[in-house]
Amino acid sequence: MANDNLARKINEDVYSRLDAAIEATVKIDADRNDQEGRFPRENLKTLAEAGWTGVLNEPRFGGLGLGHVDFAEAAYRIGQADASTGLVYVMHVGAAQTINLFGNDDQKERWLKASSGALLGTYSTSERATGGHWWYNLSEAARDGENYVLNAEKSFTTSSGQADFYVVQTRTPGAKDQTDIIFFIVDGKSEGIESKPWNALGVRANHSGPIRYNNVKVQKRDRLGAEGQGKEIIYDGVSPVYLIGLGSVWEGVARGVLNAAVAHTKSFVHKDRNKSLSDYQAVRQELGAAKVLVETLRPWRLELAAKLDELWRAGKPQSEILIALTEFKVHAAEVANKVASAALTVTGGYGYHRGPIERSFRDARAAIAMGPSNVIARDWIGKSLVGLPLELFYEGGE
Repeated sequence: MANDNLARKINEDVYSRLDAAIEATVKIDADRNDQEGRFPRENLKTLAEAGWTGVLNEPRFGGLGLGHVDFAEAAYRIGQADASTGLVYVMHVGAAQTINLFGNDDQKERWLKASSGALLGTYSTSERATGGHWWYNLSEAARDGENYVLNAEKSFTTSSGQADFYVVQTRTPGAKDQTDIIFFIVDGKSEGIESKPWNALGVRANHSGPIRYNNVKVQKRDRLGAEGQGKEIIYDGVSPVYLIGLGSVWEGVARGVLNAAVAHTKSFVHKDRNKSLSDYQAVRQELGAAKVLVETLRPWRLELAAKLDELWRAGKPQSEILIALTEFKVHAAEVANKVASAALTVTGGYGYHRGPIERSFRDARAAIAMGPSNVIARDWIGKSLVGLPLELFYEGGE
């Protein structure tokens, strides 16, 4: 009993640090970062100081040593305040977890523990040539003795030009086919990295723009896993944490915009009728329908995150639940869009004006397109339902 109480107290302490970090920077900076397209580095620094950028890392590598349930909860709470910061956070934790799963102790010391967890990482996978088929690369690394040279044009790399390190996916030198993939940890200060400005409809602060690697030299010590192991890394390192994280952020966006709409409808009064917006049945119906949608997400998130922890502890492939995670991402994205739309409807001109509700409406649109886009993902789900293979790596892609 004493050990249970101690564990509960430790958990409460780390969550209070998370909430304090969100209140101190994420909430305060959200509108300004959106309007200025300003990268939320201060937010990530505050989250790092609270320990949460190392949520899945072992304590000996400067982490909290927690699991996917805690990571998903953090992404959800951050997403309530700001989708941009939430996405930067998810990509960082995902990149770190890929190193946790497939990296060696030297890599973990240098990239995860370095600077007490202050280094910011991200994925750099999708390529302009293959669009939303982010798993399918045409670029191919070259050899430089026992080291490597990287030439690739990547698109939609979150934290592009801002990250301290990139977990980069490309083809192995002399690749036999499109499944012969290799991963590298690339120093963000490496010569030959070029990023372009990010100017988008929503998630304007996450800098999810294009990035080029021009003759970037990578030492053998920063190859992640073995040559040709990339397909396994995609399925069991990149995809699971990425999908649970994405879905959790969009759940947070849905909850946050619903809370904002409820607060406004309760406080705004029509003086001619002496009624608040919440006194109107039509408004309550919209809010009620939105609430039902939001409530479908939390139990699903907890179940999937707990399953990921179970598979992780057992050393089993987390891709066992890849389709279920994809379903969660699709549903969370659609819920965020529907709830944000309902929030605009019930708040009228107030919601339409530049601010949290309008920002959430724009941010939620990104949820539909983020890979796998909901269009592609629904086909994956349908194929699984009727017993067809995904065929992600056939010639021409999915």
